[in-house]
Amino acid sequence: MFAVLANREFRALWFTEAMSVAGDQLTRVALAILVFTRTGSALWSAGIYALTFLPALAGGLGLSHFADRYRRRTLMVVCSAAQAVLVGLMAIPNMPLWVLFILVIGVPLIQSPAVAAQNATTREIFDEDDLYFRSQELRGITTNTMLLIGLGGGGLLVAWIGTSWALAIDAATFALAALIVRRWVGNRPPAGSKQDHWLAGARFVFGDRRLRILITLSWLVGLAVIPEGLAAPLAAEIGAPSKAVGLLLAADPLGFIVGTFLISRYVPVSARPRVIGVLAAASVAVLTLFVLQPNLIFALLLLFLAGAVGAYQITVMSLFNTIVPNEIRGGAFGAARTGLRVAQGLGVGLGGAVAQLIGSSANTIALAGALGVVIAIPATIAWSRAQRAANTELTARTPRTGVPAPQTT
Repeated sequence: MFAVLANREFRALWFTEAMSVAGDQLTRVALAILVFTRTGSALWSAGIYALTFLPALAGGLGLSHFADRYRRRTLMVVCSAAQAVLVGLMAIPNMPLWVLFILVIGVPLIQSPAVAAQNATTREIFDEDDLYFRSQELRGITTNTMLLIGLGGGGLLVAWIGTSWALAIDAATFALAALIVRRWVGNRPPAGSKQDHWLAGARFVFGDRRLRILITLSWLVGLAVIPEGLAAPLAAEIGAPSKAVGLLLAADPLGFIVGTFLISRYVPVSARPRVIGVLAAASVAVLTLFVLQPNLIFALLLLFLAGAVGAYQITVMSLFNTIVPNEIRGGAFGAARTGLRVAQGLGVGLGGAVAQLIGSSANTIALAGALGVVIAIPATIAWSRAQRAANTELTARTPRTGVPAPQTT
């Protein structure tokens, strides 16, 4: 897996992404603390935290197509520099709250096309499937590791250095990212055309059967994330102390890291498309065991296992990027990412509503798992059939053209 770091371009993108994830976590914690300190309102504090996620919904669908219309390196550099300025302004002491809220909205909006450009560039860097899949696995491990570090140490660091310094550090990471990308990532020409419709990527995604199935499997995370939203009431329900909430939140990403490593180590790239459906179903089936009203240790084990098999998500998005043509890959990724964010938001919201209605967080998680299985099984069958049809079509077409079959997963 770590062999991909021998590539200078990927090494630069990997390092800047790791900095970005860590900085984002630090900023979310700092803003929540800053707003609560100044207003004394939990509602305002939660609101500023939510705003760090919500604008990415609009940006993912509306701005990601810029990653196809313009040079991707230039887009990443410009977006990182702009984010450095916006976060730097947030770091100014006593910034009016209304200005702070506007700046918070701007940062994830600008980040959306940059993320799409980074995602598409990585597929351009590695045209060999084996290396590309391994690069995505390393990204997944790194991202979740940074999330765990942020979850465990973000609050402590902000308490130690103060909110303004924490925001200044995040601004510096964006500035450094712009310099690194500018120096070490190739300046490729635009993959698409400025005449392409801004929804060309989304149209392609929903017009292709295999891509529709893949995003269905990916969006199951909207059900898998429900335990995260119910961590606090779940801890109370199973008789765990309040400090166990952090453990419940950390179990899934820790499992994801381990699961990603095991898949990378023991499952050949050629076999992964055949197992993603089984892993997707397993990731939600594990949650049905919450109907047993587990104690803290059992609950942590279930969440860890759900995260471990949930590592199939990396293979899903790797396949997605392999199928989508390069010239619309940025917009297509933006559409998929937007749907993923919507699924997560709706899942957490509906999970809270159901838990309130039936009076049990554990049973709500079990219901989410059962619904996920109902969705995953037919999607898995459909994926298997679509793969066979695609392979049959490829085999039938190759003899007529006399052209060697392209590598397929």
